[in-house]
Amino acid sequence: MTEKTQPPAFGPHSASTDLPTQYTPADVERKLYERWVERGYFAADPKSGKEPYAIVLPPPNVTGSLHPGHAFEHTLIDALTRRKRMQGYETLWQPGMDHAGIATQNVVERELAKEGKSRHDLGREAFVERVWKWKAESGGRISGQMRRLGDGVDWSRERFTMDEGLSRAVQTIFKRLFDDGLIYRAERIINWCPRCLTAISDIEVEYQEDDGELVSIRYGEGEDSVVVATTRAETMLGDTAVAVHPDDERYAHLVGRTVRLPLTDRSIPVVADEHVDPEFGTGAVKVTPAHDPNDFEIGRRHGLPQLTVMDEHAIITAHGPFQGLDRLEARSAVVAALRAEGRIVAEKRPYRHSVGHCSRCKTTIEPRLSMQWWVKVAPLAEAAGDAVRDGRVAIHPKEMSSRYFEWVDNLHDWCISRQLWWGHRIPVWYGPDGETVCVGPDEEPPSGDGWHQETDVLDTWFSSGLWPFSTLGWPEKTESLARFYPNSVLVTGYDILFFWVARMMMFGLYAMDGVPPFHTIALHGMVRDQFGKKMSKSFGNAVDPLDWMDAYGSDAVRFTLARGANPGVDVPIGEDWVQASRNFANKVWNATRFALLNGATVEGELPSPEEMSATDRWILSRLNSVVSEVDAYYDDYQFAKLSDALFHFAWDEVFDWYVELSKTTFAAGGRPAEVSRRVLGEVLDVTLRLLHPVTPFVTDELWTTLTSGESVVVAAWPEDSGFRDPAAEREIDTVRQLVTEVRRFRADQGLQPGQRVPAALDLTAVPALTAHEEAIRSLLRLQPAGGDFTATATLPVAGATVALDLSGAIDVEAERRRLTKDLAAAEKELAQTTAKLGNEAFLAKAPDHVVDKIRARRAAAEADIARIGTQLDRLPG
Repeated sequence: MTEKTQPPAFGPHSASTDLPTQYTPADVERKLYERWVERGYFAADPKSGKEPYAIVLPPPNVTGSLHPGHAFEHTLIDALTRRKRMQGYETLWQPGMDHAGIATQNVVERELAKEGKSRHDLGREAFVERVWKWKAESGGRISGQMRRLGDGVDWSRERFTMDEGLSRAVQTIFKRLFDDGLIYRAERIINWCPRCLTAISDIEVEYQEDDGELVSIRYGEGEDSVVVATTRAETMLGDTAVAVHPDDERYAHLVGRTVRLPLTDRSIPVVADEHVDPEFGTGAVKVTPAHDPNDFEIGRRHGLPQLTVMDEHAIITAHGPFQGLDRLEARSAVVAALRAEGRIVAEKRPYRHSVGHCSRCKTTIEPRLSMQWWVKVAPLAEAAGDAVRDGRVAIHPKEMSSRYFEWVDNLHDWCISRQLWWGHRIPVWYGPDGETVCVGPDEEPPSGDGWHQETDVLDTWFSSGLWPFSTLGWPEKTESLARFYPNSVLVTGYDILFFWVARMMMFGLYAMDGVPPFHTIALHGMVRDQFGKKMSKSFGNAVDPLDWMDAYGSDAVRFTLARGANPGVDVPIGEDWVQASRNFANKVWNATRFALLNGATVEGELPSPEEMSATDRWILSRLNSVVSEVDAYYDDYQFAKLSDALFHFAWDEVFDWYVELSKTTFAAGGRPAEVSRRVLGEVLDVTLRLLHPVTPFVTDELWTTLTSGESVVVAAWPEDSGFRDPAAEREIDTVRQLVTEVRRFRADQGLQPGQRVPAALDLTAVPALTAHEEAIRSLLRLQPAGGDFTATATLPVAGATVALDLSGAIDVEAERRRLTKDLAAAEKELAQTTAKLGNEAFLAKAPDHVVDKIRARRAAAEADIARIGTQLDRLPG
C-alpha cells in the first residue's frame, strides 16, 4: 500500500497531540541526546545487582573523524546495548580513543613543517608536549560526532590509550612478558617506511597492484651460470647466494659451488633450499637476507651473510657507482649497468605486481633488517586458539573461525617497537657495560653515568590489545574489572580479526589468568558503495555520514546501515537507501501522530480477546510473533533480518493494514472503537520499543508522547506474551488477498486510486469476510451497487466474487487501444529474443551474462503478454 493523504480525525474520539505535523530530526536529536546523558541513562554501575552486559568500543584514532565504517559499527553496538539496557542488564558500552602513534605524529609534524621546523628542532620532550597540546585542542573530534549518531556510551568512563591508567597497564604487562621470556630484542626483517622512518605492523601495510619491471639477470658464466628474475634489481647489490630446489636436476651440478655476482667483486654460493618453487620462473632465486623476509629465513638456514645496502631513507649505501642514489634511481641505474655488461636476459614492462605501501603516507614499504623488540607469540597464540576451540569464545559467523585458526596457528613473532616519539616508550634501560633492565610501573629506573632508556615506543596495537581490561582499571583489582570482565561480546570488522582481536585474546588470557576477554566475537563486513566498490577518496565514492545525518537524520543513516548488516558480509550503501529510511522514519511519525489524533491509548489493561475484533486479534498475534522473531535475530546478530522484519511489520501490517482496516471501526464509535484504540496504542507502544535500539531518536520522541513515560531508553524491552490467533491471521490474510487483487485489477484498468466504482460483493462463500465488507469497500473505494448497476467485470478472488461496473469509470476503447499497442510491443520483444536464443552461432560466441540477460527479457515478454491478455479479456464489452 502506498502513502496516502491523512483523512480528517474521527469526531468525538479525537485526541490532541503535541507532535508537530512533520518530523524534523534537527529539532529532536540534539536535545534528546543531551537529556539522555544528563539523566545518566548510559552510566554503568558496578555495584548494582543486575546481570552485567559489557562491550568495548573499538577505539577510533584520536586523529579520526566519523566515517561510514564507524557509523556502521557504532550502530550495531548501540543497538545491542540499548536492547540489553531495556532488558534490565547493567549495561556498559566502554568508550575511548587510540593515540594512533604514526598517524598522530605525522599530523603534528606536518603542522611543524608549516612553521619551517621539524621534531628534531624541538627535541623529544618538547615534541611530545606539542602532541599533547594538539590532542587537547584538535584531537578527539570523533567524540562529538558519536553523539550526533546517538552512541549510548558511558562518557564518564572515556579512556585514552596514553592516559595515566592505561600507561600503567602497558608498563605492567610489558614487564611481566619480559620477565617470563616472552619479550626479547633481536635483529629481524621488518616492514620499514622510509618516509615515517619506523617499523610498521602488517595491518599498516596496504597492498596494491603497481606497474613495475621484471628483469631476468644472468649470474656467472657459460654452463656454470644461472638466471634469476627480480622486480627490485637494486637489491642484487646485497645478494649473498642463489637458491635452487634440492630436487631440481637443472642446477644439481651448481649446488655447493659459487657464481659471480655481476657489478661486484664478489662470488656467491648456490644453495639448495626447499622453499624455492622449481616451477616458478627459472627455478632459481636471488637471496638478499637483509632485504627480504623469505631470503632472511633462507639465509638463517644456510648461515649466509646479511648485507645491508640501504639506509633508513632507502638510499643506497653499497658499491660506489650507486652510493647515494634513492632506491628507485638505483633500480634504473643498476639495470642500465647490467644491460651494458650483457647480463640482462629478458625484460618485461610493465609488470603488474602487488606492492606494499604505508597506510599512513602511501610510501612503498621496504623490507629491512633491523634490531627490534619482539613478542614471542607461540604460547600466547596457542592459548588464543584453544579458547575458541574449547568453546569459551564463540566466533560469529561460525565460518569465520577457520580464518582465525589459520592466523593464530601460524602466527610469527610480533615486532612491537616503533621508531617514533609519540607513544608508550619501551620501559627498558641500557647500562654502560651492556646491561639491559626492564622497569615496572612501581620501580625506579637505574640512574648514573651511561644509563639511558630505549628510544623506541611500542606499537599502537600493543596498548589497544589490553583494551578490554585496561579500560576497567587493570592492573588494579577494581570493582569494574570484577563486574564487567570478561566482556559479553566484541563487535568489530573481520578485517582486524588478526591484528586486534587476536592480540586482545592473547593478552587477555595471559593477564587475566586464562579468562578470555569476551564470550563472543561478532564480526561484520566493510561498508562499500551501492555498487559494491570499496569507498575511497581517490575513487570519488567516499561519503561523509555527517552530511547524510544533516540531510536525512541520524535514524535514517542508522536504519540503512543496520538493514544491510548481514554477519561477516560487506555492506553496500547509497544515498537513495538513506532517503528510503528517512521516508520510513517519516511514516512512523505520521502514522503515530494520526493514531494519537484518533484516540490510540495505552491506558488501562488490554481488553479480553473475546471483546476484540478479528482485526485486533490478528495484529496482536502478529505483534507477538514479531517480538519473538526480533529477539531470535538479535541473539544471532542478524541485524539486517531484524531491521527488515520491523520495517515490514510497522509499515505494511500496522500502518498500511491495521490502521486502515480499523478506520471504519473508529468512525462507528462505541465499545468496538474503544477496544481498537487500546489495541492500537499497545501495538504502537511495543513497535516503538522494538524499533528504538536501531532508530533511537524518533522512537523516543514518539513513545514519550504516546505513553507519557520518562524515556523509551529506560523502558522495558517487549516480551512475547504467547498470544497467538491463527484463525484471525488466516481471516485477515484473506481480506488482504482480496483487497490486493482488486487493487491490482483497478490499477491495470487505469483507475485512479481514489476513484470510486460501483460494485457488488458476494461474500457468502467466505463467511469470515462478511464482517469486513465495510472496511473492504472503504479500502477499495467501492460504492454500493445501485438500481442501474451493470457488472462489466467480475473477479473471483479469495473464494469471493467482486462484480464491478466500470462503464462510467474508464474509456474502454481508449484502454483497449493502449493495451493492444502494449501487447504488440511485447510480442515483438518475444519474437526478437526467441530468434536470438534460437541462433546457435550467437549462443556459441556470446558471453554467459549476455545470454542470461536475453533469456530474462524473453521471460519478461512472456509475462507481459499473459498479463495484457488477461486485462483485455476483462475489459467491458
